[in-house]
Amino acid sequence: MNDAHPESQSGNTFQPSELDRKIIVATQEGLPLTPRPYLQLAEQLNVTEDEVITRMQRMQDAGVIRRIAVVPDHYKLGYTLNGMTVWDVPDEMIQTLGRQLGALDFVSHCYHRPRHLPDWPHNLFAMVHGRTQEEVDDHIQTIITLLGEHNRGHDVLFSKRILKKTGLRIKK
Repeated sequence: MNDAHPESQSGNTFQPSELDRKIIVATQEGLPLTPRPYLQLAEQLNVTEDEVITRMQRMQDAGVIRRIAVVPDHYKLGYTLNGMTVWDVPDEMIQTLGRQLGALDFVSHCYHRPRHLPDWPHNLFAMVHGRTQEEVDDHIQTIITLLGEHNRGHDVLFSKRILKKTGLRIKK
């Protein structure tokens, strides 16, 4: 389960039931890697598969669960070079350009972030992965071409070490 938070998108506070809490705890390290993960969770929690799916959907609708997605280990897949590319693009183009960058197969995530002028003019961030420096450089060139005249400057911040990333964890 990814990115749990207590406030719903509408601002209402979500009050999880005991079963909701058990589902959160059972999935906070990830879904079971089986053909039917919700069935396995249901069996573990002594409820039906439909109950697990319904409750997880309700939590997602309330904003408690932001998304359910595969999170690959890029390093195990051979993608050992990671560069956070940062771009200065016109604010009125941020949505369009962000969607275009986010759709590239070598970009794992793309964000709109505030500028901090005069020191930090960048407002569009895109994480690029590659197996070699040349591959990452080619990806960056692809983005430069895609942004065209909207690219008013950029930089690349390369990862130096792996930081453990986890969302909110609830104690058992």
